[in-house]
Amino acid sequence: MRIFITGGASGLGEAITKKLAGVSSNEVYFTYNSSGDNAQKIKSEFENTYPVRCNFNNEEELKNLCTKIEEISPDVLINNAYTGSFINSYFHKTDANDFLSEFKINVLSTIMITQAALTVFRKKKGGKIITVLTSALVNTPPIGSSVYVANKAYLEELTKVWAVENARFNITSNSVSPAFMLTSFTNAIDERLIEQMTESHPLKKLLDPAEVAETILFLSTAGTQLNGVNLVINAAATLK
Repeated sequence: MRIFITGGASGLGEAITKKLAGVSSNEVYFTYNSSGDNAQKIKSEFENTYPVRCNFNNEEELKNLCTKIEEISPDVLINNAYTGSFINSYFHKTDANDFLSEFKINVLSTIMITQAALTVFRKKKGGKIITVLTSALVNTPPIGSSVYVANKAYLEELTKVWAVENARFNITSNSVSPAFMLTSFTNAIDERLIEQMTESHPLKKLLDPAEVAETILFLSTAGTQLNGVNLVINAAATLK
């Protein structure tokens, strides 16, 4: 099975790449930008991985990536990459241009990549889209997360459209919404806040990226009846 992962060289993406590459029959292609050294380490550890460099903020590189996706002809697309901040500032203090710039690099890039994958999937009469969202869409959103949560909410609705429009082609679109994790994306969060989140967690421990990767591995092999589903991974802290 050919799998294409965006942002697969660091944080949650690295955990996903390694988990899926652990299945020797998989060919795992993953994008990276600034994590070149780590991408090569993953390549050295797993011979069935193929790093692809792309700066999503560069329109020409993004267009070339979409062409490459059609050449690779994947069976599974995992939309994981996110560039920006989880916590920024209060909504009323956030520059409107921040919404525009992060929407462009995170949402528009995901739209273009998914369109390229769907072109392949429709020709093959099959394929899977798995999109990483956030449990902040279910829980009370953290203060200062308006840009991040807004982008994830936009993608959440798109995952439903992808599911409905492509079901008759044996194409599924599902998503996962993980709770807070300690990764390179969240390492700027104040330690006191992390302690509070850990203490208030039902299991008294934060979610591990490897646990999310396990769920994505399951979705990558699930049947076509599982479609349009969002799996919230938050230890039942809040139920939707």
